[in-house]
Amino acid sequence: MEIVNVLVAALVAFGLGAVWYMALANPWKAASGVKCDADGNPEGGQSPMLFGFTFVMQLVVAGMMRHVFASSGIDSVGSGLLSGAGIGLFFIAPWVAINNAYGMRPPMLTIIDGGYAVLACAMMGVVLTLF
Repeated sequence: MEIVNVLVAALVAFGLGAVWYMALANPWKAASGVKCDADGNPEGGQSPMLFGFTFVMQLVVAGMMRHVFASSGIDSVGSGLLSGAGIGLFFIAPWVAINNAYGMRPPMLTIIDGGYAVLACAMMGVVLTLF
């Protein structure tokens, strides 16, 4: 059953990313410095391989979170939500902030990407503790 939890958690985070980045597409493009064509789409488009890679990375995160939750006895929805949000807020978002600072990216990029990390990990935490 754990593999189902991990797959569903990754799917939820992946879907949430689609909604998050569609809603914040213009601020993200401005903050990231991605070059866009006349229609406002990233030049060269986005390869399906990029989306596949993204989903695989979501699986890696969800799998490790499941392991950490099992090892730590995190088994309620509330503790999954809090622990997932903590992973996003205190592990992933700071790492994003460091990378963006060295890349001389605007703070808004860290807010957008870090905010997604917090929300996605929180939702993964919920899913991982539902089953």
